[in-house]
Amino acid sequence: MCVRSSARCSSVHLPGAARKRRATVVDVVECDEEDAAGWQRACELVAAARRITVLTGAGISTGSGIPDFRGPNGVWTRDPQAQRLSDIDSYRADPEVRRAAWRSRAQHPAWGAEPGPAHRAFIELADSGRLRALLTQNIDELHQRAGLDPELVLELHGSMFGTVCLDCGEGGTMRAALRRVAEGEPDPSCEGCGGILKSATVSFGQALDPEVVRSGQRAAMDCELFLSAGTSLTVHPAAGFAELAARAGADLIVCNAEPTPYDDRAAAVLRGNLDEVLPRLLAVPTVPNSRPLRTWGDPSTW
Repeated sequence: MCVRSSARCSSVHLPGAARKRRATVVDVVECDEEDAAGWQRACELVAAARRITVLTGAGISTGSGIPDFRGPNGVWTRDPQAQRLSDIDSYRADPEVRRAAWRSRAQHPAWGAEPGPAHRAFIELADSGRLRALLTQNIDELHQRAGLDPELVLELHGSMFGTVCLDCGEGGTMRAALRRVAEGEPDPSCEGCGGILKSATVSFGQALDPEVVRSGQRAAMDCELFLSAGTSLTVHPAAGFAELAARAGADLIVCNAEPTPYDDRAAAVLRGNLDEVLPRLLAVPTVPNSRPLRTWGDPSTW
């Protein structure tokens, strides 16, 4: 496997200085060796980076049998009405939406999914001590099941394996709630207060946990390289972490099948199957880096 690349210039404006970047778009395909410069650039950045923050989205789990949302075969692309199940106002107001959501949770492919090569690719990076944090928009826990230390994983949108009451905030397990569904409760309520029960995930119209956002911001500002993988970078505030990292001086690599709004900000943009791209990219040997390590997110480096 080789790469095809086309280079174009863009710039990121930082407070007090202007840093020019050369964005390289890379398609991971069969090609001539002379077209491999873009892949080489991405490998050089990974090899030299001492602190790497990663953001992952639904595209990293498609190889494990979990469809994404906005891709050509995405859940919402094939059935636009399915997006109502992830809208908090619809969920609160319409019992039929809740009943459909519980049926969907029981049938979610994550129950039988296994981590793929893309998930496992981050283990070696973590073992090297260079992974600052992995921020994920996914709710499937496949990064943890791949063996990544849960302390390094920041679940921006929560986990589908837990439940929470929208009224009293009491938490529980999804397995326990689904047992009640199987026993004849199509829309189980909170056993504590009788309120509306839902998965412990962030729906459209709900705010992210402020502490989770702050932790994500700190990780984005405390890295030399920010790697975005399998996300369209269109859902905020998660997408804004890429912008924040770039403004803080980090290099940006975007790995996604489709174009993203941040491609022009990136030093390299990699297309292709993430189960192939990420293991190759993250397996490159490290190289000595004599530059002083300075990041906005770590006052000890100022």
